[in-house]
Amino acid sequence: MRRRLHSPEQVVLKLRRADELLSGGRSVEDVCKELGISDATYYNWRKQYGQMKVDQVRQFKSLAKENARLKKLVADQALDIQILKEALQGNY
Repeated sequence: MRRRLHSPEQVVLKLRRADELLSGGRSVEDVCKELGISDATYYNWRKQYGQMKVDQVRQFKSLAKENARLKKLVADQALDIQILKEALQGNY
């Protein structure tokens, strides 16, 4: 079975649709079948995205990207500091 990749925005929209269907009295299994996902996928998405809105997901994605950039910058600086310490000791 081919795996579909959903963007975070699509996931949030599907979760909102699931909430609407569940409030109408339908079971989780029926809702998942209509959305084209498995029960496990539904519960994983619910755990990960919870009650996020689409704009919050976009903000989360941009913050995660900035965080990765900053972590790389810190790692590069730590490497530079280590190289300078070794050069000052003369153990190269």
